[in-house]
Amino acid sequence: MRADRLLSLLLLLQNRGRTTAPELAAELEVSVRTVYRDIDALGASGVPVLADRGPAGGYRLADGYRTRLTGLTDTQAGSLFLAGVPGPAQDLGLGADLAAAQLKLQAALPAQLAGRARQIQERFHLDATAWFRDADPVPHLARIAQAVWDQRVLHAHYRRWRGEVRRELHPLGLVLKGGIWYLVAGVGVGVGVGDGDGAVRTYRVARFLAVDTAEDGFERPAGFQLAAYWQESTDRLDAALRRQTAQLRLSPRGRQLLPMQFGAAGTRALADAGPPDADGWVRISLAVESETIAVGDLLRLGTEAEVLGPPELRRALAETVTALADRYA
Repeated sequence: MRADRLLSLLLLLQNRGRTTAPELAAELEVSVRTVYRDIDALGASGVPVLADRGPAGGYRLADGYRTRLTGLTDTQAGSLFLAGVPGPAQDLGLGADLAAAQLKLQAALPAQLAGRARQIQERFHLDATAWFRDADPVPHLARIAQAVWDQRVLHAHYRRWRGEVRRELHPLGLVLKGGIWYLVAGVGVGVGVGDGDGAVRTYRVARFLAVDTAEDGFERPAGFQLAAYWQESTDRLDAALRRQTAQLRLSPRGRQLLPMQFGAAGTRALADAGPPDADGWVRISLAVESETIAVGDLLRLGTEAEVLGPPELRRALAETVTALADRYA
């Protein structure tokens, strides 16, 4: 462990230039006293570490010194695909590997490219978690991720909206969508009643009550591609949910609200909107979910929208608004 830390310390000094002991301690998650000992160890091994005194002081490497000890381990190399999402990388147990891989990669780059990489890191940040929602508790994520990596069968206890089930799963991949982790897995042969033997399904990781990794491995379906499956699955879900079409009138303010409330469906509806009337209102056709869900969604537009049809949706919305008015009268 200390050898890894010394290498990380060396690469930090090489990548960042003059750095103070407290900054190094924070980056390496050790005490300042430990940093002092490690600096001495680097010096004793022949690394020219210089200490600059004063308010702008710190530790730095002698001018022109560079190390080429930058080889990536398998885990570190794999973690680079999560470089833009350090939070999820930490969830998967790859936080330390990702940090080490980034240091090694920066150290191997020419000075000009390394500077560009640092600028991008300073100026752009990706946050995969949705607004105003706490992340799901995922106590079994690390074990599931290991089973995905090792291609091992999982015996899972899962909570569905219809009740709890037990499944033998062949974990094919993990997907992070809107701050929520999903497992894509095949249902093992002879289990999964109701899902279909061998079928590939999607499971929300937070709903796993228990998981055990079996000794047995499994064969991945020939030609299976996680990204392609996920795109097809989400398109299929969107088409299944939005089976109805609502006819609306929207005020200018309602046109601004629609994409925020309905996402891509709202954007598509506005693209096909008719010309505005004298007051700036437009007519659109909007794909919506079931009547119960559509009423709640459309109420979020308030007085900036009027539902013209279908008649049963307009009637359901009017009944809901009337009940609200009676409640708050």
